Amino acid sequence: MDPEGRLKRLDEFTLADLESVRLILRGDSVIDWHRLNLTTEDEARDLLIAQEMHPDEPGDRARMESVKNEAISYLRRHFEYPIPKPVEKASVEEMLMLASGQGHRQMCACTILKCMHIIHHLDGRELLFVLPLSDQEVFHVVEEKVYRVIGSMLAGGFPITEFIGGRKNKDSLYTKLLSKQETVAAQIFDKLRFRIVTRTRGDVFPVLQYLTKRLFPFNYVMPGQSINSIFHFKQYTQQNPHLRPMLPEMQAGRDDDLTPSDNRFSDENYRILHFVVDMPVRLPRKIMDRAPSSAWPLGSIIFVICEFQVIDRETEEANEQGEASHAKYKERQKKAVMRRLQLGMREMKVPPPSRRKRG
Repeated sequence: MDPEGRLKRLDEFTLADLESVRLILRGDSVIDWHRLNLTTEDEARDLLIAQEMHPDEPGDRARMESVKNEAISYLRRHFEYPIPKPVEKASVEEMLMLASGQGHRQMCACTILKCMHIIHHLDGRELLFVLPLSDQEVFHVVEEKVYRVIGSMLAGGFPITEFIGGRKNKDSLYTKLLSKQETVAAQIFDKLRFRIVTRTRGDVFPVLQYLTKRLFPFNYVMPGQSINSIFHFKQYTQQNPHLRPMLPEMQAGRDDDLTPSDNRFSDENYRILHFVVDMPVRLPRKIMDRAPSSAWPLGSIIFVICEFQVIDRETEEANEQGEASHAKYKERQKKAVMRRLQLGMREMKVPPPSRRKRG
């Protein structure tokens, strides 16, 4: 991690940085990766810290070893997977470096880390369910973490012109669910949402890279939930002489496709970078003291779904013009909800105005 706490310039990006940003843009899954691209042990420690793990604390060290051992046991139980002793005995930091190397040990380390990723996440999810915590208490812990990191960025003069964070109120939740075909509360990912507006478009990649180091690890960006209607990735990176040589080395995502929103209420001219994170959050001791004994083997890290929007100021201003504006979006959504409430399936039989034949 940069000891100065500053943004990396694009000409300082590593391949690991670029792949992390690309994962955010595409909403890919690290389970489909075949390698890491860390270059130093400090980078490995930074990745663990981003997971809310503290490598120098005995409790966290024991927790990491427990997850690693469970991953190895799972692979042997179900697949009779052969694991070389040096890989089995490696610390988690060493495992991360092995996964960034070459050969059979590299593949084994990657395989183990993917299983660890899933095991740690499931344990964190289970911990959230067994603790006597309300949504409001959980949201407060998440907000403390986000506001601390973003606050330090603002205080440090980072190129952020606006930051908005908040919880979706109940009326907004009602309207959103009524407007969706799948009216299930579990489908809502933006009960907690945060919006960052950068000074220029060129600031977006550095801000994303910083967030993956200080706020959320790239591997817990939710697959399939990213919307990118701003960056043609290949074209954008080819324009930078430092990033261009990295393109052939990337394991995925060298295309130029956007991933636009499928929200039927958004105007076609609306542009945004939107993604969902299952954010790891370390619970304070005062909360863990209330936990039942069955919770302690699960560690002290929970996962909470949050929505992020990152956009540059120029694009933000363009979005507020005409049909792309938020006010127009809400107007279209409310009209659709009222039609659905009053007419239900009957409205499906009426073609939209643009397709009706004029008499």
